[in-house]
Amino acid sequence: MIDLFADVSDYCRLVIPEAHKRPIAIIGAGGIVDGAHLPAYRLAGLEVVGITDIDPERARDVAARHGIPRVYESLAELLADDRVEVVDIAVPVTHQPPIFRAAVAAGKHILAQKPFTDNPQTARELAALAAQAGVVAAVNQQMRFDEGIAAAHRMVEAGWLGTVTSFALTVNVFTDWSQWEWAKAMERLEIMVHSIHYHDAVRWFMGEPSSVYAVAGRTPGQYPVGETRTTSSYTFPDGSSALVSANHMNLGGDNSAEFRIEGTGGAIRGTLGLMYDYPNGRPDTLEVTSTVLPTDGWVPYPVTQRWFPHAFIGSMGSVLEAIATGSTPRSTVGDNVKTIELVDALYRSMGANEVVHFDR
Repeated sequence: MIDLFADVSDYCRLVIPEAHKRPIAIIGAGGIVDGAHLPAYRLAGLEVVGITDIDPERARDVAARHGIPRVYESLAELLADDRVEVVDIAVPVTHQPPIFRAAVAAGKHILAQKPFTDNPQTARELAALAAQAGVVAAVNQQMRFDEGIAAAHRMVEAGWLGTVTSFALTVNVFTDWSQWEWAKAMERLEIMVHSIHYHDAVRWFMGEPSSVYAVAGRTPGQYPVGETRTTSSYTFPDGSSALVSANHMNLGGDNSAEFRIEGTGGAIRGTLGLMYDYPNGRPDTLEVTSTVLPTDGWVPYPVTQRWFPHAFIGSMGSVLEAIATGSTPRSTVGDNVKTIELVDALYRSMGANEVVHFDR
């Protein structure tokens, strides 16, 4: 298996060639930038030339601790800087569209934090603007670069499972939503800002569903007004299925985050290490059994990197590679339109308590 795992490991390698590197500026100085974006960019040897935030003091603090040479006083000042070739937009969803439009107008390439908008109409508009302007624009669905998920995807691509028949992911954790003030009033919460990663991964592995059904719940007295528990099921045109279940109000202290992919010739099972001790986490686990190879029972794949911060190297690296070579990022805004449409369909299903069908 060692020789077969070499191809998987190469696919998961997060190294950005010197020729691909471009000066980056960051819009937003919140916890995700401080704890994931900037540590990842430092590991990758990327140059962050400046940062801005609606809270100037926070921007100055983050800049000082991460060695960022310039704090822009405004978005306009950042976009006017000719040195900046790529902007990393890392602000809450309600603030993203106007910033995205301004960045496109300024001719900057874009990595936009997920979700880059909360409705399909705006998603389609922003994707079209970027395409028309010739701007490379991707969404930071960095779970696609998390090593356990990326390795599993490579195994599926290689045909190790035969034809994939199901994808299931279950998360049971306690999330302290009060650490994000912007989350308190969001009526669409859990899927929009958290499980969107899982639903995007379902699309990446399985393609576009023919129908979805979702239910949601809350806990009395919880901090946010939005849903904190969701269960979503999918059907696909070929008869395959998927299930995503996320509970953020687990008070038992026994956090878990597991996924399983079944196929006609095998299966993959694993854990998402980040969710066992967020935001520090631990490496994922991943095992595969295959009659295609074949394996002798379950064989572990050695995961060595973490979702936070390593996967963030991948999402920015994908943008930089596209700028340098003309390739397509792993999560373009055009592709992510389908993820936003999926999320919207899940919420419509919740609201109507009915299956939502897609007209493909």
